[in-house]
Amino acid sequence: MSEPIYKILVINPGSTSTKVSLFENENLVFERSLFHDADELLKFPHVNGQMPFRYDVIIDMLKAEGVAPESIDVFVGRGGSACTQPGGITKVDQKLFDDTEKAVGGSEHPAKLGVMLAWQFATKFGKPAFTLNPTNVDEYCDYARLTGIKGVYRVSHSHVLNQKAVAEFHAGKMGKKYEDCNFIVAHIDGGITVSAHKNGKMIDGNMGADGEGAFTPTRIGSVPVLALLDYIEEHSIEEVRLRCSRAGGFVDLFGTANSDTIHELVEKGDKKASLVWNTMLYQISKMIGEMSAVLCGKVDGILLTGGLLRFKDVEETINEHCGWIAPITSYPGEMEQEALAMPALKVMQGKLEPLTYSGKNVWEGFKDIDL
Repeated sequence: MSEPIYKILVINPGSTSTKVSLFENENLVFERSLFHDADELLKFPHVNGQMPFRYDVIIDMLKAEGVAPESIDVFVGRGGSACTQPGGITKVDQKLFDDTEKAVGGSEHPAKLGVMLAWQFATKFGKPAFTLNPTNVDEYCDYARLTGIKGVYRVSHSHVLNQKAVAEFHAGKMGKKYEDCNFIVAHIDGGITVSAHKNGKMIDGNMGADGEGAFTPTRIGSVPVLALLDYIEEHSIEEVRLRCSRAGGFVDLFGTANSDTIHELVEKGDKKASLVWNTMLYQISKMIGEMSAVLCGKVDGILLTGGLLRFKDVEETINEHCGWIAPITSYPGEMEQEALAMPALKVMQGKLEPLTYSGKNVWEGFKDIDL
């Protein structure tokens, strides 16, 4: 008796795009990605306001492909913004939707819309919904949490989904398990995160959507605190929050998040574009150096992934700065769609038990220490 065929719709909202894939079991039927310019998304004062826009994008994609949404068996969405979660596949329910919508985890990255859209489709058509390795998976070591302000802690806000997918894939190519390797993984796209992965855990990294790390096509990155306070005196806090996640970086400096436009200027020798572009690569390299220290120099590989790897100078520049640390391997684009789909298929086949969202943070403070 042949196994049933499950249609799996994967919904992956990014800071500048919405990617949708349809799988029938292990087979990819189609994959479509629609770029959204910053001006289009900035019409929505809040990330949640993008829901009807992104929903319509998906419906239009399905119509174009001749797929009736009611024929889909399971919806899988990229996630984030709820309470911190353990790694793995998690069932989406009303509690996870509500906490994601409220952003109880503090991050307003558009990835959160994946969970919300998957739940919207699931409830409308009476099907299950799941998420995998959302941006707020928390596996940090204690040293990565503490700051110099009492009661203020660093938390995990990163491209966990793609970083773990790439790390697991690369470990397999090495003939090893992810749990037996140490990697530095850099996701380089509209948002940029660099993390240290030690024995299957992401133990440190930058809070990309919170104004930490390299500036990006859409984010300001790290800014000296006093300089930022001076800036806030002439601007609103809401403006600064927006620049942390959606309106900083290239958007603020050039008025667009379109990296193709900026890189074309670089190739033509434009001085401003060259300075900005190469500063971004310089800052990414600094972050990789930081993560090598976290791993005490014991690094099995530096893995570069994300959309900006389509430009050859990205890997070349990072290799100049960081090639001495460990071998560098590039995986242009991302592996998120299949990474989201395959665990959901195993759940539908009864081969994997999904996690249930607890509504509580994985880490709830230092025990027995007054911090």
